[in-house]
Amino acid sequence: MNEIMGFIPEALVGLKVTIEIFAITLILSIPLGAIIALGRISKIKLIKSITGFYVLILRGTPLLLQIIFIFFGLPLLNITIPRFQSAILAMVLNYGAYFGEIFRAGILSIDKGQFEGAEVLGLSKKDTFFRIIMPQALKRIFPPVANEIVTLVKDTALIYVVGLDELLKIAKIAANRLSSIMPFVVVGVVYLIFNGIITKVLEYIEKKFDYYQ
Repeated sequence: MNEIMGFIPEALVGLKVTIEIFAITLILSIPLGAIIALGRISKIKLIKSITGFYVLILRGTPLLLQIIFIFFGLPLLNITIPRFQSAILAMVLNYGAYFGEIFRAGILSIDKGQFEGAEVLGLSKKDTFFRIIMPQALKRIFPPVANEIVTLVKDTALIYVVGLDELLKIAKIAANRLSSIMPFVVVGVVYLIFNGIITKVLEYIEKKFDYYQ
């Protein structure tokens, strides 16, 4: 018990870094995903090809490998990015690709008659997209987006590879110092509580979409 109580302040320091990585990644990757989705459904072949290749690379390789490449590989090309920024860049690029595919699927799932009806009513393409298509698409894509958000919480543990003091690294150092697995148990509970809070928030938001039914 003394080991656990002594480790809690260290865990809180790691939790702060984990929350920062999670929040920044989420805030930046969702808009990026929307841009990627629009590129994927674009009628301009070049844009569609570039965004398609982007998604192929980012979804086809492990996130851990991407973090390693950005932090350890880019310096070989004389491009040096600090640890925190490297972690953020890798996480945002990776989740932007996943969110992009989710958004694309949601937009394409809307019946073409919705577009035709909006055109008959004289709505511009902008109004059609933001006032007709997006509200319906958001309802459909929210469950998979919520699933990715929960996964993001756990994927923040991968940033230990660049030496940031997030939860997993703090636990590993403490476990080596104390010769005990209790720090990992504490960190597991912290992740569980964090994910539980995120899940409840997402469930609340999902209920707000019920007015479309």
